[in-house]
Amino acid sequence: METRALGKTGLKASVLGFGAAPIGVLNAPQTDIDGVLNLLLDKGVNLIDTAANYASSEEAIGKAIAARRKEYILVSKCGQAFPDLKGDAWSAEIIRNTIDRSLQRLQTDYLDVMLLHSCGLEILQQGEVIDALLAARDAGKIRFAGYSGDNEAVAYAASLAELSVIETSVNICDQVNIDMVLPQAIDTGLGVLAKRPIANAAWKPLNDQPGFYSEYARKYTERWSEMDLAVDDLGFAESNDSSWPEIALRFTLAQPGVHTAIIGTTRTTHAIANITAALKGPLPSAAVAEIRAAFRRAAAESSDTWQGLT
Repeated sequence: METRALGKTGLKASVLGFGAAPIGVLNAPQTDIDGVLNLLLDKGVNLIDTAANYASSEEAIGKAIAARRKEYILVSKCGQAFPDLKGDAWSAEIIRNTIDRSLQRLQTDYLDVMLLHSCGLEILQQGEVIDALLAARDAGKIRFAGYSGDNEAVAYAASLAELSVIETSVNICDQVNIDMVLPQAIDTGLGVLAKRPIANAAWKPLNDQPGFYSEYARKYTERWSEMDLAVDDLGFAESNDSSWPEIALRFTLAQPGVHTAIIGTTRTTHAIANITAALKGPLPSAAVAEIRAAFRRAAAESSDTWQGLT
C-alpha cells in the first residue's frame, strides 16, 4: 500500500484509511469488526479514523487491534457534549474529558491525531478549543491537533499554524473544498484526510442504503443525478455501476494535497475491493477533468448552492 507523508507531522500514512463510523452506527458484530480491522492492517492500511460520537466505535477498535497499536496511526474527534461527561459542548472541560475517555476506550496512552469535530467558525475563532487541544498535546495525550469539517470553518482551520491535520469532504459529488481548502493546506503543510471519498455511494438507490444512510446520503444522490456522469465518458471499459466505487476513490486520491482517503465498511469483501482500487493509483487526469467539469455544470444549473456537505 502506498504511503504519503502526512503533511508536517512526520507520519507516513497509507493512501487508504479506515473510517470507523459504520462499525459504530450500524452496530456491527465485534467479530466482523475484528476481521475487517486486522485484514486492513495486514494489507498495509495504517490509518484508523474514529470519533467520540461514533456510537461504540472507539471501544470496538480497542478490543480489535489494541494489541497492534504500533502498527497504525490513530485519529479521533471530540468537542460535542455527552451525558456521561462533565462539560458543555466546545468547552475546554469537555475536550479534556473526552480525550481521557477516548484513551480508555481505545486502550492506548496516546492518540496520534485529535480533531475538533465540525465546530462552527465562530467557536474556532474564539480559540478555547484550540488551546484545549494544545494542552492535551503538551501533556502527551495527543501528538497532533487538527480540525474536521467543511467550507469556511475548515478553510480558516487550514490557516492556523497550531494545527497539523485537517479532515474534509473531497469526492465526486462534493468538490468545493478542492478549491477552497486544499491549496491553503498545501501552502501550510497540513496533513489532509479526505472523508466520504466514495460520496456515500451516491449512485445507489436510497432504499438500498443501510440504516440511517438512506437519509444521510440523500443530498449526494440528488447531486449525482444532476451531474449525469457515465462510465464510458471517463475511459472505463465496464459500463456499469460496479465501476463507480473505484472511480470515486481514485478521483479523490488524484487531488493535490490529499494524503489519505477515509473509507468505512463492516465487510471484509468491501475492504478488499477498496484496497484493490487504491492500488491502481490516482484517476487519470482526463477523467478527473471530466468529473470536475460535470460538477461545475451541475452546480451552476442547480437551484441550490453547492457548498461542502457536512
